[in-house]
Order: sequence, then structure tokens, then C-alpha cells
Amino acid sequence: MRERARPPDDISPTEFFTSWIGEAVRADPDRSAKLGDTEATIQFELGGNPGGVFVVRVEGGRVDGGHGPVPQPDLRVEVDVETWRALNRGDLSAPEALLRRKVHIHGSFLLALKLHVILG
Repeated sequence: MRERARPPDDISPTEFFTSWIGEAVRADPDRSAKLGDTEATIQFELGGNPGGVFVVRVEGGRVDGGHGPVPQPDLRVEVDVETWRALNRGDLSAPEALLRRKVHIHGSFLLALKLHVILG
């Protein structure tokens, strides 16, 4: 099994959401295939410094990101920057983060289950 691409530890949330995530999915045909016909808009609300509100759009096996907020996302994910970085590094699993209430999700739970495919 192929190791997923991991963003650099010092990547800014802006760079991650506006360019890195889309490029990572485009470079991984298996990941694009696993997205299948998923169509969704996911809003990420990062607390802390440098936080912000970002949006990821999934459609046709592609992932594109940008700045938010958007009017009606299919899923909203609230997380602080420190936890977001721990998730990116693989130091914290998504289920553990949810159980420890480090990540809060609002919206489609089924879509939340696909986040690992979308984000890695």
C-alpha cells in the first residue's frame, strides 16, 4: 500500500487548502478513484493562529480548495490549528480527535467518514 502524501509541518493553512490538497489528490489516481462520484462542499473552521475559514469542493474525482465561508456547506469541520497539524502529521487519528472533542463536525456524518480519502 502506498504511503499518502503528507504536507510539510510548517505549511500554512492557506497554502494547504488553496493549493496543496488539490495537487495531492490530482497526483494520486487511486485517491481520485476512491472519491468516485462524491460531490460535496466542506467548510473547515480553524481556530488559533494562523487560523481561518477554508472550503474544499469535491467533484468528479477532483478536490479544489479556497477561502470560505460558504452559505450551505455539506459538512462543517471545526478544529484548532494545533490539532489540525497533529492530524496532518499522523500524530493523532481522526477517530481519536473526535472522541477527545478536538474536532467537531456538523452536517453529513457519511461525508465526514470520507474525509480521510479527501484529505489523506
